[in-house]
Amino acid sequence: MPAYLLWALFLFAFSYLGANLPIWRFAQPVNYIGFWITLVTIVLSAVGAILAPLTGITDASGAAIGTFALQATKDLGFTLDPAKAWQPLWPMLFVTIACGAISGWHALFGSVGTARQLEYETDALPVGGGAMFSENTLALLSLVAVSIAGAGGGGGRFAAGVGKLLYAATFGALPEVLGTALGFGAFVVIVLTVVQLVFRVMRVTLTEWVGEAVPAVKNMHVSTIISMVLTLALVLTGTWVYLWQLFGASNQLMAALSLLLVTVWLKSEKRNPAYALWPMLFMYITTLAATLVTARNLYVTIATRPELGALPVAGAWAMIIVAILLIVAALMIGYDGWQAYQRYTRGETPAVKPAAAGD
Repeated sequence: MPAYLLWALFLFAFSYLGANLPIWRFAQPVNYIGFWITLVTIVLSAVGAILAPLTGITDASGAAIGTFALQATKDLGFTLDPAKAWQPLWPMLFVTIACGAISGWHALFGSVGTARQLEYETDALPVGGGAMFSENTLALLSLVAVSIAGAGGGGGRFAAGVGKLLYAATFGALPEVLGTALGFGAFVVIVLTVVQLVFRVMRVTLTEWVGEAVPAVKNMHVSTIISMVLTLALVLTGTWVYLWQLFGASNQLMAALSLLLVTVWLKSEKRNPAYALWPMLFMYITTLAATLVTARNLYVTIATRPELGALPVAGAWAMIIVAILLIVAALMIGYDGWQAYQRYTRGETPAVKPAAAGD
């Protein structure tokens, strides 16, 4: 059995437990353990980032940690080349690190899982605010780690950067290779904790989406297995690569729509909605623009190049269609939110439908 398939099956088994067992029996303990591993990594890396320039400590190869030549920026990416992918600073910067300070995923899972774990309603503010503060801290660590790691990409580059930071934090007592292993361990823990919850959300979403039309999907085991089969198909065909390109924009778009709901609710309660309204408008416009840019890049670099093969072209076209659907849905929801906001501005209250006999 290929190694990647073996690990995919292991991950599915792990996620199956997280998706179907009560949160307090599996997902919560796993997340709790993962929290401490991640916290230790963040704190030690922050110490290393402070000590490295102050002490001049070098990494295992003898090079100064974090020393690299800054190059003059010729442009901010706004120059458009019709034949290449376009990555302008705005809007793409704001959907690159998807959960750095605002996250649609957190907003979504806040109602599915987080709310069920709160002992008191008053805990929602420190838990929610603390989650985004720690996520922002992790995002800053990621930027620092990949900036000093040198070549490479993905989790490996993150781990290499963390290894250098931990080496600096311990004045060389922790070998860089062990620090890199710890960084990779933290990266894997973060992925594991997220993936098991992704399948939980997929199970709930699939049940609500087609459960009435296909009663069998109401069974949590059936809906979980269907979710995993679809995911495995994406992995084995490689089409997940094209879907992943839409992740940042779609995630932050969901955050903008969540802020829209908060804005409308604050207006309905006759409270000042400004602190949710202005971030919502910025994220709403930014994520719509980022989705358009991503769809354009897929069209230019893959969809119109049949020499790349039938599967990449089909995957790119499928993601372009998904991007268009996301934009249309967001515009419709935004229009409904604007109408509701206007009604509450005029002081109107929604009509309550009389209860039918027997209700």
